Amino acid sequence: MADDGGRTMWLELDVGKRLEAGGQRFDLQLRLECSTPQVVVFGPSGAGKSLTLKLIAGLLRPDRGHVVLGGRTLFAEHPRVDLPPQQRNIGYVFQDYALFPHLTVRQNVAFGLHRGWLNPPRRAHDARVDQWLHAFRIEQLGQMYPAQLSGGQRQRTALARALVTTPDALLLDEPFAALDHGLRQHLRQELQAALTATGIPLLLISHDPADVAMFGHQVVELQDGRLKTAPLT
Repeated sequence: MADDGGRTMWLELDVGKRLEAGGQRFDLQLRLECSTPQVVVFGPSGAGKSLTLKLIAGLLRPDRGHVVLGGRTLFAEHPRVDLPPQQRNIGYVFQDYALFPHLTVRQNVAFGLHRGWLNPPRRAHDARVDQWLHAFRIEQLGQMYPAQLSGGQRQRTALARALVTTPDALLLDEPFAALDHGLRQHLRQELQAALTATGIPLLLISHDPADVAMFGHQVVELQDGRLKTAPLT
């Protein structure tokens, strides 16, 4: 599908989701079409940004609507489609990076290439692992464990793990929030170089204007579960 300017949409999202807990209710009603390669969803805490990523990745099921990535339907009401996360080919980096503490850096990066959940990855020496360890300058950390790493090193490891499978899209949830200012800017530049080299589209959520300045080819502002303004390009 193309937008009015003739550009191809890499993400078409039209979803609704209601969450209720402790007598509180939150409704997300979001329609978003992404045609530029890097999109930032900007907004305050509690706006529904992380929820949006989880609906795209298949970690939560929408109550209604559809999710289409690269022309492939990941979720739809009619006819019923709901692909599990492992079939969506999406790279996802959580706020806390979600590294496996019992696996080394190399094994964490290789995990995305491994089928099955019970044993450590058997593809730790795959050339693609070496490629991304080198890209993020963590090849010398390959035998270390997450508890032995700095925040920046853990973030590089999480990014390498998300990109090693050449995903159809990369979803980042406040990826630089836990880092100091100088390191944030440095890692933004490393990530931008990786995205430029691969052409993998990015959907990043943030409340940091510096993320918008670096990655905001298209910016949408989310507040209280709804777009506050029309998308900015």
